[in-house]
Amino acid sequence: MFNGLKIGFAMTGSFCNFEKTLVVMEDLMHADAQIIPIVSENVAEMETRFMTTEVLYTRIQEITGRKPLSTIQEVEPIGPKKLIDIMVIVPCTGNTMAKLANSITDTPVLMACKSHLRGNRPVVLALSTNDGLSGSAKNIGILLNTKNYFFVPFGQDDPINKPYSLTASMDLLKETIKLALESTQIQPIIKNY
Repeated sequence: MFNGLKIGFAMTGSFCNFEKTLVVMEDLMHADAQIIPIVSENVAEMETRFMTTEVLYTRIQEITGRKPLSTIQEVEPIGPKKLIDIMVIVPCTGNTMAKLANSITDTPVLMACKSHLRGNRPVVLALSTNDGLSGSAKNIGILLNTKNYFFVPFGQDDPINKPYSLTASMDLLKETIKLALESTQIQPIIKNY
């Protein structure tokens, strides 16, 4: 199923999830997918306590054999040239979802999505947001009802200490991709941890 599948793998600024993200990226590569890595400007520029940009770029290149695309100009040809079969955003922050829900295109990840969507192709969102059950809830609702967007099942990752936080179940990314390629949303969308 993944042999030769061209995946645009976009990362946004949920920095605490980068280790998990790199594991699923590696898993897709082991399944013989071709990955074009894409990072938001924040991911490309911000040093955090979780991982430096130098370490992140090195690990992405070791996994995929490619340097991440990190500018709007680099990602714009994705749609017109049909460079990918499917786009995944892992992790997808509340900020990114809000912009997708409102057609704002001001980062490399958002431009990659817009460019890819013009060809009527699927986008998979693996959300990670501390306000999924508050401020971001409306944007999740909008995207659930927008053509070509598919969600990796998600749930509350820490309902006692972070009652509004939602995180995707990364172990279901591959199955979500398979179904999204058939224009089908994996079910159930809401997962109990």
